[in-house]
Amino acid sequence: MKSKVYFSRTITPEKVLELYKLLGKELTGKVAIKLHSGEVGNQNFLKPDFWKPVIDFIGGTVTECNTAYNGERNTTEKHLKTFIKHGWSRYFNVDLMDAEGPDLVLDIPEGKVIKKNYVGKNLANYDSLLVLSHFKGHPMGGYGGALKQLSIGIASSYGKAYMHGAGVPADIWTADHDSFLEAMADGALSIVKYFKGNAAYVNVMKNMSVDCDCCAKAEDPCMKDIGILVSLDPVAIDQACLDLVYAATDDPGQKHLLKRIESRNGVHTIEAAAALGVGSREYELIELK
Repeated sequence: MKSKVYFSRTITPEKVLELYKLLGKELTGKVAIKLHSGEVGNQNFLKPDFWKPVIDFIGGTVTECNTAYNGERNTTEKHLKTFIKHGWSRYFNVDLMDAEGPDLVLDIPEGKVIKKNYVGKNLANYDSLLVLSHFKGHPMGGYGGALKQLSIGIASSYGKAYMHGAGVPADIWTADHDSFLEAMADGALSIVKYFKGNAAYVNVMKNMSVDCDCCAKAEDPCMKDIGILVSLDPVAIDQACLDLVYAATDDPGQKHLLKRIESRNGVHTIEAAAALGVGSREYELIELK
């Protein structure tokens, strides 16, 4: 059966909550809400005001992990200051899951490239997961969406280097590229299995730059905003976003974004995740106003 992906071209905070409710999925217990805190200097990330209605409705905790590259989020001290600077701490309970070690290690016996995923140890405090993703380009992955949030996003600082390096942290920027993409799929599988279906996904196609929210100096958005998507399937929701980009043939910025995605073989993360059973590339897009 095809996975359901709900879609609206109306992009408002209220519409995010409205579409989420259509999933009919109750996220029980303590809910980790994974989003991108935004690198200091980045102009494109989605701000706390945008996510507030759905986060308030869920009542969960905003979670993040430290980065593996220089910036204002690569140490616990700096990242906590970024939470304050960007307003997350003002609105929500926040949890930097790898603020202190040791990491939580998840085994991935089915993994194609990596057999372990090193994640923030505080993940163990949560029973379910809501992934709030800003869909856009990415300097290494080609694009960033639900699968990137599940993998790189939940990995600890060490785990990010481990995944980027396809199991060899020292090779963080030099590992075989497709192996890195496959390692992300492996990492995503470990998180999906960890939460045993107690997860939901929101992708927002707004402020679509070729660069990620992790870039302090990012290009301005090149494409027009497209809409909001929600699903219980992280593979389906990312595939649907890619398909919507390809369908936007009248958008003058489409070719620029596609060049970034295709030059990094971004679809391979989706291919690898589907092959592992993380989700399905076959979906039913249910469009609402």
